[in-house]
Amino acid sequence: MTAYTIQSACREDISALIVLLDALFTIEQDFTPDHTAQQKGLELLLQQPDMAYIAVAKNADGKVIGMASAQLVVSTAEGAYSAWIEDVVVAADYRQHGIGSALLASVMDWATSKGATRAQLLADMDNTPALDFYQRVGWKMTRMVLHRRSLIKR
Repeated sequence: MTAYTIQSACREDISALIVLLDALFTIEQDFTPDHTAQQKGLELLLQQPDMAYIAVAKNADGKVIGMASAQLVVSTAEGAYSAWIEDVVVAADYRQHGIGSALLASVMDWATSKGATRAQLLADMDNTPALDFYQRVGWKMTRMVLHRRSLIKR
Protein backbone atom coordinates (compact mmCIF):
# COMPACT_ATOMS: atom_id res chain seq x y z
CA MET A 1 0.00 0.00 0.00
CA THR A 2 1.31 3.43 -0.95
CA ALA A 3 1.40 5.93 1.90
CA TYR A 4 -0.14 9.27 0.98
CA THR A 5 -1.95 12.26 2.42
CA ILE A 6 -4.75 14.37 0.95
CA GLN A 7 -4.62 18.09 1.57
CA SER A 8 -5.54 21.44 0.10
CA ALA A 9 -3.25 22.60 -2.69
CA CYS A 10 -1.09 25.66 -2.22
CA ARG A 11 0.76 27.95 -4.60
CA GLU A 12 3.97 25.92 -4.19
CA ASP A 13 2.18 22.89 -5.68
CA ILE A 14 1.33 24.57 -8.99
CA SER A 15 4.32 23.33 -11.00
CA ALA A 16 3.64 19.73 -9.93
CA LEU A 17 -0.07 20.14 -10.71
CA ILE A 18 0.81 21.34 -14.22
CA VAL A 19 2.75 18.09 -14.77
CA LEU A 20 -0.33 16.09 -13.75
CA LEU A 21 -2.53 18.19 -16.03
CA ASP A 22 -0.12 17.48 -18.91
CA ALA A 23 -0.77 13.77 -18.43
CA LEU A 24 -4.53 14.31 -18.23
CA PHE A 25 -4.80 16.70 -21.18
CA THR A 26 -2.71 14.34 -23.31
CA ILE A 27 -5.44 11.71 -22.81
CA GLU A 28 -8.42 14.04 -23.28
CA GLN A 29 -9.09 14.88 -26.90
CA ASP A 30 -10.84 18.20 -26.16
CA PHE A 31 -7.85 19.74 -24.37
CA THR A 32 -4.20 20.42 -25.10
CA PRO A 33 -1.50 21.01 -22.49
CA ASP A 34 -0.73 24.73 -22.23
CA HIS A 35 1.44 25.52 -19.22
CA THR A 36 0.64 29.23 -19.25
CA ALA A 37 -3.11 28.59 -19.31
CA GLN A 38 -2.87 25.85 -16.67
CA GLN A 39 -0.81 28.15 -14.40
CA LYS A 40 -3.41 30.93 -14.73
CA GLY A 41 -6.28 28.54 -14.12
CA LEU A 42 -4.71 26.99 -11.03
CA GLU A 43 -3.90 30.43 -9.62
CA LEU A 44 -7.50 31.55 -10.17
CA LEU A 45 -8.81 28.50 -8.34
CA LEU A 46 -6.46 29.05 -5.41
CA GLN A 47 -7.52 32.70 -5.16
CA GLN A 48 -11.16 31.74 -4.55
CA PRO A 49 -11.21 29.46 -1.48
CA ASP A 50 -14.93 30.05 -0.87
CA MET A 51 -15.87 28.97 -4.39
CA ALA A 52 -13.11 26.59 -5.47
CA TYR A 53 -10.90 23.90 -3.98
CA ILE A 54 -7.99 21.82 -5.24
CA ALA A 55 -7.25 18.61 -3.36
CA VAL A 56 -3.78 17.15 -3.76
CA ALA A 57 -2.39 13.76 -2.86
CA LYS A 58 1.21 13.71 -1.67
CA ASN A 59 3.39 10.67 -1.09
CA ALA A 60 5.48 10.13 2.05
CA ASP A 61 8.24 12.33 0.59
CA GLY A 62 5.81 15.22 0.01
CA LYS A 63 5.71 14.78 -3.78
CA VAL A 64 2.39 15.64 -5.44
CA ILE A 65 1.03 12.42 -6.95
CA GLY A 66 -2.59 13.30 -7.65
CA MET A 67 -5.15 16.06 -7.77
CA ALA A 68 -8.84 16.91 -8.15
CA SER A 69 -10.54 20.28 -8.31
CA ALA A 70 -14.05 21.46 -7.52
CA GLN A 71 -15.87 24.71 -8.17
CA LEU A 72 -19.29 25.82 -7.04
CA VAL A 73 -21.99 26.90 -9.47
CA VAL A 74 -25.61 27.72 -8.74
CA SER A 75 -28.05 25.06 -9.89
CA THR A 76 -31.54 26.30 -10.66
CA ALA A 77 -32.66 22.66 -10.76
CA GLU A 78 -31.41 22.10 -7.21
CA GLY A 79 -32.03 25.60 -5.87
CA ALA A 80 -28.59 25.30 -4.32
CA TYR A 81 -24.92 25.07 -5.17
CA SER A 82 -23.70 22.27 -7.37
CA ALA A 83 -20.06 21.22 -7.51
CA TRP A 84 -18.31 21.07 -10.86
CA ILE A 85 -15.45 18.57 -10.47
CA GLU A 86 -12.52 18.58 -12.86
CA ASP A 87 -8.87 17.60 -13.14
CA VAL A 88 -9.11 14.23 -11.40
CA VAL A 89 -5.75 12.65 -12.13
CA VAL A 90 -3.30 10.38 -10.32
CA ALA A 91 0.28 9.86 -11.48
CA ALA A 92 0.56 6.56 -13.38
CA ASP A 93 2.86 4.88 -10.82
CA TYR A 94 0.37 5.55 -8.01
CA ARG A 95 -2.89 4.36 -9.54
CA GLN A 96 -4.92 1.48 -8.11
CA HIS A 97 -4.15 2.44 -4.49
CA GLY A 98 -7.36 4.32 -3.60
CA ILE A 99 -5.86 7.75 -4.22
CA GLY A 100 -8.42 8.76 -6.86
CA SER A 101 -11.26 7.75 -4.53
CA ALA A 102 -9.69 9.70 -1.67
CA LEU A 103 -9.29 12.80 -3.85
CA LEU A 104 -12.93 12.60 -4.95
CA ALA A 105 -14.03 12.17 -1.34
CA SER A 106 -12.05 15.26 -0.39
CA VAL A 107 -13.61 17.50 -3.04
CA MET A 108 -17.06 16.07 -2.30
CA ASP A 109 -16.64 16.78 1.42
CA TRP A 110 -15.56 20.33 0.61
CA ALA A 111 -18.56 20.83 -1.71
CA THR A 112 -20.96 19.45 0.88
CA SER A 113 -19.51 21.76 3.51
CA LYS A 114 -20.24 24.69 1.16
CA GLY A 115 -23.89 23.66 0.73
CA ALA A 116 -23.67 21.84 -2.61
CA THR A 117 -26.40 19.27 -3.12
CA ARG A 118 -25.12 17.72 -6.35
CA ALA A 119 -21.79 17.12 -8.05
CA GLN A 120 -21.00 16.57 -11.68
CA LEU A 121 -17.92 15.85 -13.71
CA LEU A 122 -16.88 15.16 -17.26
CA ALA A 123 -14.68 12.40 -18.64
CA ASP A 124 -13.40 11.85 -22.15
CA MET A 125 -15.54 9.26 -23.97
CA ASP A 126 -12.41 7.35 -24.99
CA ASN A 127 -10.84 7.29 -21.52
CA THR A 128 -12.16 3.86 -20.60
CA PRO A 129 -10.09 3.54 -17.39
CA ALA A 130 -11.57 6.82 -16.09
CA LEU A 131 -15.11 5.87 -17.11
CA ASP A 132 -14.74 2.48 -15.40
CA PHE A 133 -13.30 4.15 -12.28
CA TYR A 134 -16.19 6.63 -11.96
CA GLN A 135 -18.73 3.84 -12.37
CA ARG A 136 -16.94 1.72 -9.75
CA VAL A 137 -17.02 4.54 -7.19
CA GLY A 138 -20.72 5.24 -7.68
CA TRP A 139 -21.00 7.95 -10.34
CA LYS A 140 -23.84 7.59 -12.84
CA MET A 141 -23.91 8.67 -16.47
CA THR A 142 -26.67 11.10 -17.36
CA ARG A 143 -28.63 11.81 -20.52
CA MET A 144 -27.01 15.25 -20.78
CA VAL A 145 -24.58 15.99 -23.62
CA LEU A 146 -21.93 18.64 -23.23
CA HIS A 147 -21.69 21.40 -25.81
CA ARG A 148 -18.78 23.80 -25.88
CA ARG A 149 -18.07 27.08 -27.60
CA SER A 150 -15.11 29.42 -27.30
CA LEU A 151 -15.78 32.98 -26.18
CA ILE A 152 -12.49 34.18 -27.61
CA LYS A 153 -12.80 35.97 -30.94
CA ARG A 154 -10.04 34.95 -33.35
